[in-house]
Amino acid sequence: MSRLYLVHGGDEIPRRRALLPAGSVVEAWVDLFAPGLFWLGEQAKALLESVGEPMAVRQVVPAERVAVYYGPRLTDLESLPSEESLRARVLSAHGIAAVWITLDRFGKRTTYEPKAPGDPVFHLRRPGGSAGHLWRLFRAKREAVVFMGEAYGKPSEAADWAEALEAADFDTLVKGDGPQPS
Repeated sequence: MSRLYLVHGGDEIPRRRALLPAGSVVEAWVDLFAPGLFWLGEQAKALLESVGEPMAVRQVVPAERVAVYYGPRLTDLESLPSEESLRARVLSAHGIAAVWITLDRFGKRTTYEPKAPGDPVFHLRRPGGSAGHLWRLFRAKREAVVFMGEAYGKPSEAADWAEALEAADFDTLVKGDGPQPS
């Protein structure tokens, strides 16, 4: 089971990144609500710890708890971000799930410019990927149910996905999972 970690980062993450071999990619997402904390996956954590002491972990979340829906029109697979990075990005904005919205229901490319880091719509692609991907994160199950019903209709696989989300909100998603060191 893959895990996502909330760690103290501060100056330590950039310091350790500089020590890694050229070409190493560490995707660490700053928590938008807790300065100095970062969300990252197991691969990023392992890379950072390969050049230093274990990172101070504040929270651990099983990765599969952060749901992702790709939909029927998924394209440009080689440019998709890793699920580890995508899920850590969702947690950084205190989201519970994300949906790929690069193409609309008519197959046209969606355009959107996020207004701020906390905007629920964001761009994310694999480092070096040629095609950009647009994502919509959800901070609450109710928000996902409404959005997916409007975007994909009811009944639909997308609406069923939203109804099946386990967590009602971010606090429910992260509550009680794994160690909670102070």
